[in-house]
Amino acid sequence: MKHESSLSRKRRAPAAGRRRKPLNLQGLREEKKRVFLPLHNMRISDLYKPLKKPVTLRLDADVIAWFKKDGRRYQTRINAALRKVMEQEIKRG
Repeated sequence: MKHESSLSRKRRAPAAGRRRKPLNLQGLREEKKRVFLPLHNMRISDLYKPLKKPVTLRLDADVIAWFKKDGRRYQTRINAALRKVMEQEIKRG
């Protein structure tokens, strides 16, 4: 088996149906215009997006079932509930 350097390897053709779309620069320019919102109408939470960190957490089955009963995004709802408790604790500080 012949080993080739990474520079001499041929690039593979994209898989069927996975071709790159051409850049739509006009759409990008229009989108940039929409990003700027008046700062006096914004809250810190509009600008702040906390880093998500994957964890393994053991919860009671009935707690998980209660959050899952409303469908998808149950992990987001668990995070929101924990954040609410955390913010209450900080305020009591």
